Amino acid sequence: MFGSHLSIAGGMCNALLKAEAYGMETVQVFTKNQQQWKCSPLTGDCIRDWKSHAKRLKFRKTVSHDSYLINLAAMNPEFWRKSVELFVEELTRCSVLGIPHLVTHPGAHMGAGEEEGLRKVAAALDVVHDMVPDAGVVTCLEITAGQGSSLGYKLEHLATIIERVKAPKRLAVCLDTAHLFAAGYDFRGRKYSAFRKQIEKTIGLSRVKVIHMNDSKKDLGSRVDRHDHIGRGKIGLEGFKPFVRDSAWAGVPKILETPKEKDEKGREWDAVNLGTLRSLA
Repeated sequence: MFGSHLSIAGGMCNALLKAEAYGMETVQVFTKNQQQWKCSPLTGDCIRDWKSHAKRLKFRKTVSHDSYLINLAAMNPEFWRKSVELFVEELTRCSVLGIPHLVTHPGAHMGAGEEEGLRKVAAALDVVHDMVPDAGVVTCLEITAGQGSSLGYKLEHLATIIERVKAPKRLAVCLDTAHLFAAGYDFRGRKYSAFRKQIEKTIGLSRVKVIHMNDSKKDLGSRVDRHDHIGRGKIGLEGFKPFVRDSAWAGVPKILETPKEKDEKGREWDAVNLGTLRSLA
């Protein structure tokens, strides 16, 4: 099940139509301008068009990514409050649109330490869950590259957050291949088996609900998040074969977040990367 993060410019349903044109089975979107705290309410037409096209295309496992402004680990009380409020909005919008997966970065502790940061994230999610009834939208905590004071660069961080919240069933995990690689996880070729066992031991295979398929411009363990096209970066094709061929991920949305420009032959990179992934099956 392959898709890409696509633009909602001109209307949210345009992302679905673009995914259809590429021959994808799913899509990831922002449900609002991710660079702004404030957002306009979703209109009836927007909701109706999105649901109509998603149903027509049989896209049952669509994905939303929350705003990068949000930091649920923020130590500043006002910033933490704003982050919680915006995340409530993000979760509510997914519920209204019928998008079942909301991906979020765990946040950054800003020097307060990882333990305090993880505590703040769990507390924020408890507040969010109290404010937003469970309507089938699962929040997927995304593994991070570990830049700066970012949390979530260890699978154990994600497991800890899930363990500490009052409603763990409302949480899942998003694996990002570029982030995993930059964080020091090597899953290329024969090393995939040991990596898979790490997932089973820490969070469990069934917790993985979304996978971001990105190559990495930076080396293993660099802790730097820079996406590259599939097979063109430091991970290489041997790092993607196991994810594509593993039956555990057959029904998991695998989303491209690679650069959007055209390749040297004038082809859309999303189409090229999609073709590359499918060739590995």
